[in-house]
Amino acid sequence: MGLGALGPALGEGYIGGKAMEGMARQPEMANTLLRNMIIADAIAETTGIYSLLVAIMILFVV
Repeated sequence: MGLGALGPALGEGYIGGKAMEGMARQPEMANTLLRNMIIADAIAETTGIYSLLVAIMILFVV
């Protein structure tokens, strides 16, 4: 589970950092960047959720 959560955590941190850089450079685009960042974070988080589901299945099924 830990390795399955590492990738999404790094990806979400990278997405958030780049969004903050973009907001600092173009404050008028902050709303658009925030919306896109939240969508990208949700997509990146699905990998962590899938790894959690696999870990639970291995724990209880196998």
